[in-house]
Amino acid sequence: MKNTSIFFIALLTSLLFTSCTKKSLSENNYYTLSTDSIQTGGVKVIPITTPKGTFNVWTKRIGNNPKVKVLLLNGGPGATHEYFECFENFLPAEGIEFIYYDQLGCGNSDNPNDVAMWDLARYVEEVEQVRVALGLDENNFYLLGHSWGGILAMEYSLKYQKHMKGLIISNMMSSCPEYGKYADEVLAKQMNPAVLAEIEKIEAAIDFTNPRYMELLLPNFYEKHILRFPAKDWPEPVNRSFAKMNNSLYVTMQGPSEFGISGKLEKWDRKNDLKKINIPTLVIGAKHDTMDPKHMEAMSKLVQKGTYLYCEKGSHMAMYDDQKTYFNGLISFLKK
Repeated sequence: MKNTSIFFIALLTSLLFTSCTKKSLSENNYYTLSTDSIQTGGVKVIPITTPKGTFNVWTKRIGNNPKVKVLLLNGGPGATHEYFECFENFLPAEGIEFIYYDQLGCGNSDNPNDVAMWDLARYVEEVEQVRVALGLDENNFYLLGHSWGGILAMEYSLKYQKHMKGLIISNMMSSCPEYGKYADEVLAKQMNPAVLAEIEKIEAAIDFTNPRYMELLLPNFYEKHILRFPAKDWPEPVNRSFAKMNNSLYVTMQGPSEFGISGKLEKWDRKNDLKKINIPTLVIGAKHDTMDPKHMEAMSKLVQKGTYLYCEKGSHMAMYDDQKTYFNGLISFLKK
């Protein structure tokens, strides 16, 4: 009996040691140094070839996982990677590698100050050059696009999905005409009629620099459908990112505000092409979003291997105002 007890104690000690060793090795792998002679915190500046010359874009890798590498495409267009900083509280603990990336004209990347460069097809080729430079491929490459980044992610996937392991479309519809219709026929009707009338008067006069425009939109639209906290309580990474918005890029592609769309993307529509996407795809929608959650649910059924994540408490920035749902769903998808 005594020998049996000693055996089980020894076995238990061995199992605990093995478990701890495996955890330690896993953590060491995730936080391994890069092969560069000088460590820069995962930052890699990538030269991008364009019709107007070569420009540099900024990326930063968080963690190391050879099987799961998530490249983040920010929204706007024209915001920065910085509002994704909340991902740092969730993905590293799961051993998931992710990569910040400021698109050309955004944040830490070069800004050519040329509206001819604000073009969807050119951005698709930019993402492809970033993929190649970072060594991402069909064995590890997940692309997560939020808002405008979701348009870019869909467009990229339709051309280059052979290089991808999976796709995440976060808070973006597959049709800008339907997005505009949802804003006009659903969200606008939820506003106080007097407020809506004043907003429409400013828009009709093309007086978008009028401070009154944002004074009206912020409490009546942005705090209800962009990020559901009082603006004074918006998270610092969101404010920092939005404060650096490239307005030339934003207005050229989107229009003057989030209340509908009127820029170069106004007629963009890939709804009928979603059936061509054959890689595992997660579509994330939210109840209070600027985007129609029912449309986004339908998108998950139009792609060949789709899953839908619905954020009941969330809006357009559901990674902040419905964090538990957003990250539990995202992590579950990536681990599958």
